[in-house]
Amino acid sequence: MTSAPSALIILAGEQKSAAVTDWAARVGWVVGLLLFVALLYWLMREGWKWRGTLQGDLPELPAAPAGQGAPTLTMTGRYHGSTTAGQWLDRIVARGLGTRSRAELTLTEQGVTVVRPGAQDFFIPADRVRGARLDKGIAGKVLTEGGLLVITWVHGDREIDSGFRSDQAAEHAAWVEALTHPHHLNSDTEGAR
Repeated sequence: MTSAPSALIILAGEQKSAAVTDWAARVGWVVGLLLFVALLYWLMREGWKWRGTLQGDLPELPAAPAGQGAPTLTMTGRYHGSTTAGQWLDRIVARGLGTRSRAELTLTEQGVTVVRPGAQDFFIPADRVRGARLDKGIAGKVLTEGGLLVITWVHGDREIDSGFRSDQAAEHAAWVEALTHPHHLNSDTEGAR
């Protein structure tokens, strides 16, 4: 038989106290995680600026001419960005082309006017339009098949793909037809006169 004091020592050794939270370590991990996220954000921002610097040779975007005439087609929706033509991941950020925004497109005989609240508006002259197609993605935005209207145009010495999504996706087909076969557009408007 064991003595009473040795039994108490054995019982005291078996009892465990509740774990104490190490607040210093926890705060250190949270601060470290916040610093890591801030570093990632800063690196992404610097990468965006660097890409803009590399694309600094892109000329100013054309402004819409006054008195364009009656609109042939109009569309409201979103502008999702521009890329180098044929390279859907090579985003163009210079001259505000990398800024996603709401957009209102108007097609006239002179070209396509893109009005973007909160971002720089631009104009695509008709003689610089190389066509349009339905696609499913453009730098950082992937949609269902045919969910994106991509207008291919020339600006400076670059061929650019600009991606738009209409609020009414059924409108995309008419835009593709009008921008790919502009002679249909002119004959329809002449017949209506």
